[in-house]
Amino acid sequence: MMEGRIKAEWDTLKKVVVHKPGIEVFLGLLDPTASLYERSFDLSAAQKEHDFLVSVLKDEFGVKAKTLEGEIKAKAGHNGKIKDMVVNAALKSVSFSGSKKDVTIATNNLKENANEYDIDYFINTIMLMPKVSIRRANGAGAMRISVTEKNPPANLYFMRDQQAVTDKGIFLSRMAKPQRRREPILTSMLWNAVKLPIVHETYAPGTFEGGDFMPMGNFAMIGIGDRTNRQGAEQMLKYGQSFQEVAMVHQPSHPLMPGNNTDPMIDMHLDTYFNVAGSDTVIGSELLLKRATVEVYKKEGENYRKGKATTNLNDYIRSKGFNIINLSTIEQMSYSSNFLCIRDHLILAIDSRLTAKKVLKSLSEKAKSDPKRYKAIFAHAKKEYQQLYRSGQMFPNRRELRQNGVDYSTIDLSSITGGYGGAHCMTAAIERG
Repeated sequence: MMEGRIKAEWDTLKKVVVHKPGIEVFLGLLDPTASLYERSFDLSAAQKEHDFLVSVLKDEFGVKAKTLEGEIKAKAGHNGKIKDMVVNAALKSVSFSGSKKDVTIATNNLKENANEYDIDYFINTIMLMPKVSIRRANGAGAMRISVTEKNPPANLYFMRDQQAVTDKGIFLSRMAKPQRRREPILTSMLWNAVKLPIVHETYAPGTFEGGDFMPMGNFAMIGIGDRTNRQGAEQMLKYGQSFQEVAMVHQPSHPLMPGNNTDPMIDMHLDTYFNVAGSDTVIGSELLLKRATVEVYKKEGENYRKGKATTNLNDYIRSKGFNIINLSTIEQMSYSSNFLCIRDHLILAIDSRLTAKKVLKSLSEKAKSDPKRYKAIFAHAKKEYQQLYRSGQMFPNRRELRQNGVDYSTIDLSSITGGYGGAHCMTAAIERG
């Protein structure tokens, strides 16, 4: 496949785009829960882990790893239209308040001096969308300036989610949560700058996020639930891809959480409980796979027709000839399924031994504050951790991987996963082949 089109998750990974956590994550960590994070984490450590992830991709596997800002900056430096696109978007992202005279002066200064700033300034402006309040104070030239930021894109470093790359091109997301709604604005500028095909932009009331899409060679899978709704999935069916068969996978509730009091963040995207290690092997939580109902759509001409029978993800994927390597609850919650497939039967996996300790600590705190909701799942995960730790068989150091011919490289992402995602979420794969 060419750049900007992907047919199978196990095809050799050639190029990704990433975004290193920055000031937006600093702001997000002021309230991790409101920022959709799993837990608080050390930003400096997270940045180092991200740097190491990029270096492993480049040096160990020969993957071209580009940055969102770097690509936009490079193209804007050689193309006036792209620079104008970025500058105009930045000018629209700033708002001033105060007296009419002061607002006019500030607005004109920014517009008239745009050529004095580098492109990074405007990218940061789009990212942070600052609101500047100007008030006169006593004394010549004395002003009181307040700069606020609303909904910082604290999850932007999860570059998988703002789009899906299909066999037709880039299907742009519309994020389900208001905290993330601005992110596709930045990534769409990137795809336009590097001239990759955007086949569709998800529109309301549809929501769609890239972590819910999995290309599987002859078929594809779309997760439906808290992040991707049916309207978004139907737009993907109609406009986004041309696979002969598409499975819509309904997000399962966790059986260890009572009644309707479940936590959708535990398996918010398809890739948080299911992933592909090779052309005949998948890895996931069978506990959740068996509870995830599947609707199968087959292509007839230009349209898709829904089959009469429904099944579950465990049975569906086995019917396609795939072996399943099962994950325990603590492994699944420690982002073991959020590995990155480098090529057929080779994955870049998180060291879940390190991540699990932090996940258990976070889960323990939740169990104390909301025992009805989290007590059972915490007790179960803690018991599993103790058993796996004693056995030395915690993912990815599992005999099942060796039995299925899956090789792996391990990376420590124990801090950065605090944002609720691993290597798969952090990489926008744009070329495999």
